[in-house]
Amino acid sequence: MNFKTRLFLILWIAGLASVLSFFLVDLSALLANLPVTAGTSLPFSPWLLKLLSIIQTSILLSVAVFVGVALASRVGLSSPAAEAAASRGNIASALKPQIAPGLTGGLAGGLAILSTWLLWRPFLPAEFVTRAERLNKSLPFLTRLLYGGIIEELLLRWGVMTLLVWLAWQLLQKGRGEPRVIFFVIAIIISSVVFGLGHLPLASALGADFTVAIVSYVVVANSVFGLIAGYLYWKKGLEAAMIAHMLIHVVIITGIYFGK
Repeated sequence: MNFKTRLFLILWIAGLASVLSFFLVDLSALLANLPVTAGTSLPFSPWLLKLLSIIQTSILLSVAVFVGVALASRVGLSSPAAEAAASRGNIASALKPQIAPGLTGGLAGGLAILSTWLLWRPFLPAEFVTRAERLNKSLPFLTRLLYGGIIEELLLRWGVMTLLVWLAWQLLQKGRGEPRVIFFVIAIIISSVVFGLGHLPLASALGADFTVAIVSYVVVANSVFGLIAGYLYWKKGLEAAMIAHMLIHVVIITGIYFGK
């Protein structure tokens, strides 16, 4: 088994374990918090709906991990700890330089999201605020950490951001030399906006009146963290972005429970 195959399996298994954490979600209670589904019967059993969701996410995960493994090293991006494991190197030494930046980025990102929430909250529909807070409390903490910290980073950073940098490098530099800084900057911005837009369907389900304030809040709050995570991936490695993503959920949950 060669290095890239081992790297793929390491990242894919880590992602799959995180996907399986979705089984911890009480789907019936979760859907009951959404006005568009409250009071309606599920077309399938909660277990089957979870399984279908897990299969869908696993397919996307496989594609993203494959893209990252194939292209990341070509444009100077990396997952140092996973690569150390794949090469049978020192995982702790590879991970150590990423911990402090990851924690710093996570704290900054979490505070930025909470600040955005407080800034936008007076302009958001009261029903949306109540349902958003209720929904946040209903999600299992472990699922939030693993799904956000690992799955979303593998999809958005390792997959999408890597692909965007590689495409720009191929199209505009013919794949020669080191990719220009602007390619990374643009890829970070695009993947961050995609990350923000990806949260709109759930936000739409939280409120009947899908206002400009809701759309702008969701996109801005999530894009701000996406910029931080993208920078960490670029400069420190994928695990730094993962650490930061996990920490923002700790900060957000702390703010929800103790901010009142």
